[in-house]
Amino acid sequence: MKKTHIFALIIIAIAAGIILSTAGDASTYVDFKQAEELALNGDDGSIHVVGKLKKDNSGHILGMQYQPEVDPNYFAFTLQDNNNREQKVIYLSPKPQDFDKSEQVVVIGRMEKDHFAAEKILLKCPSKYENGELETTEFKAAKL
Repeated sequence: MKKTHIFALIIIAIAAGIILSTAGDASTYVDFKQAEELALNGDDGSIHVVGKLKKDNSGHILGMQYQPEVDPNYFAFTLQDNNNREQKVIYLSPKPQDFDKSEQVVVIGRMEKDHFAAEKILLKCPSKYENGELETTEFKAAKL
């Protein structure tokens, strides 16, 4: 074998290793029932849950708990997934900007006993439409 062939095989092997390692970190979109089943089976990887915020007739979010003067790194709210199941979500970081304007929310994290522990929150706001595209904003929980 020529040196160039050996070098090419090494490059291909490294590329395949990188692709496989990043694919293992990919999380999946599920509903709260599936998230609960995954947690019961011992899967503690990050998952995505898409849902809508419950709002009253005047547009105020129901079930939202945020008191920055008491604890600025505790934010809780109720999210309704696409199967209409409601679940409490706890996010151990400040409330994301424009959260109140959001129509649809994607939470990334894992299911715990009585709530969903969010590591990241993605907001999809109708006010951010530009040229027919929907802009999303990502917020990450601070590491303590």
